[in-house]
Amino acid sequence: MLVSLPNQGNLRNIHLDFEELTTNFASEPPLAPGKVERREFEYVRHGTRSFILSRNVVTGQVVAPACGPTRTEADFLAHVQALVATSSEVKRWHIVCDCLNTHQSTSLVEWVATRDGLQEELGAKGKSGILASMASRAAFLTDPTHSVVFHYTPKHSSWMNQIEIWLSILVRKLLKRGSFTSIDDLQTKVLAFIEYYNRTMAKPFQWTYLGKALTV
Repeated sequence: MLVSLPNQGNLRNIHLDFEELTTNFASEPPLAPGKVERREFEYVRHGTRSFILSRNVVTGQVVAPACGPTRTEADFLAHVQALVATSSEVKRWHIVCDCLNTHQSTSLVEWVATRDGLQEELGAKGKSGILASMASRAAFLTDPTHSVVFHYTPKHSSWMNQIEIWLSILVRKLLKRGSFTSIDDLQTKVLAFIEYYNRTMAKPFQWTYLGKALTV
């Protein structure tokens, strides 16, 4: 999918991969030197925080990260709007994400239609027209003539989204052995890591998969 996106280095087209991460806050103090780590099955969850993240596939930077207690349809729309607001020069945005219902919502269709000044009748959710079903909404949202174009990964194919690689970096370098005193502390440290990553580590991933059928 990513190798087929047009003009990846062109300012007129910006390509982002997207993911949502919900992480539990159940931090334990660091082990004393020489102690073997053990996993306690009765650990206490102190809460969760949802992060909505997008990554520019050309620069490698994480763009407009959002975090909060939920990851609803409204949260996703707000994130997309924040993404688009980061640049007035971009003429077309390509966003790669999975096919969750919140990524194919009525509000998202209505926003794209309004943004592009489309006059066509959208219909009614669950009844008729573009808004009738997830399939009809997805068909509209993937229209390559729109200023914001969504590319949906197939079911069970989240590995095709490059941001999954970035999330593994976040887990390995921060979350796996991080010590967090609260949900707010977790949020602050994740956002600080993103800022540090963008400044010192960001680069495009070398994507080698060419879309060929996988064989066993």
